[in-house]
Amino acid sequence: MHDITPPSVPPIAAVATVVASARITPETSDEVRQIVLHVDDAAFDQPAGQNLGILSPGPHPFGNPAHHRYYSIAGVKKSGLGVDLEILVRRCFYVDEVSGEQYPGEASNYLCDLAPGAQVELTGPHRSPFQIPRESDSNLLMIGAGAGIAPFRALLQRIYTERGGWTGQVRLFFGARTGADLLYMNTLNDDLALYYDQATFQAIQAIKRPLLGDEADALQQGVADHAAEVWRLLQDPRTHVYLAGLKKVETAFDAAMAQAAGSAEAWQQMRQQVIEDGRWSELTYQ
Repeated sequence: MHDITPPSVPPIAAVATVVASARITPETSDEVRQIVLHVDDAAFDQPAGQNLGILSPGPHPFGNPAHHRYYSIAGVKKSGLGVDLEILVRRCFYVDEVSGEQYPGEASNYLCDLAPGAQVELTGPHRSPFQIPRESDSNLLMIGAGAGIAPFRALLQRIYTERGGWTGQVRLFFGARTGADLLYMNTLNDDLALYYDQATFQAIQAIKRPLLGDEADALQQGVADHAAEVWRLLQDPRTHVYLAGLKKVETAFDAAMAQAAGSAEAWQQMRQQVIEDGRWSELTYQ
């Protein structure tokens, strides 16, 4: 007999109100929305980069009363006696492997369909797996695509604005289908440009080429084009690796680095060393 007990969900920490929801990608690509949630409690304030739990009401498959999903906090701003929390949400769908039918993702479609004024139940905030090294001469290698840019934006804000004096090399590799899909690097939300004058920061924006499939393929090509520098950084014991976004981002990075290392075995050996040293962090999802 199979156990089909509905999975438990964390307790509700706050009820937020949607104050803004705007699509920030063109109609010709996947929908990504920038959603601002207001919590009328200043004590709920947490640093950008932490994770926020969203409860979408049920009933859901297997009888669970709510669907729980984590999203990275992309921005935090005091608002009155409370706080505004900004998240990026890509409207997701999945395909049944047996029937081939497409179904909407529970949490993403719930959030993308909410209008300003709607209320959302939150859990957390939960600690992000992306922690900043104590040493300011550490190198940060950030790899992502799509909405995976959110935690990296928070990392950059913290090392350059809050900590300051960062001397380690910071490299951001980000894949997108079109120039407008670059999210926080596009003309709608160009705040990452604030860090372009930092001597230690460089953003490598890889846009899908005609023969490539999606943003992960573009990311793989972008990393491959700079493989020598990435490999050099990886051999430095001060380098920390951060991966974020869809699981295929990790697959694309592995493929590019296997080529740079000369073989998949050589790359896996290097990767395992970085993991054992506590210098590897990822926040990926299917």
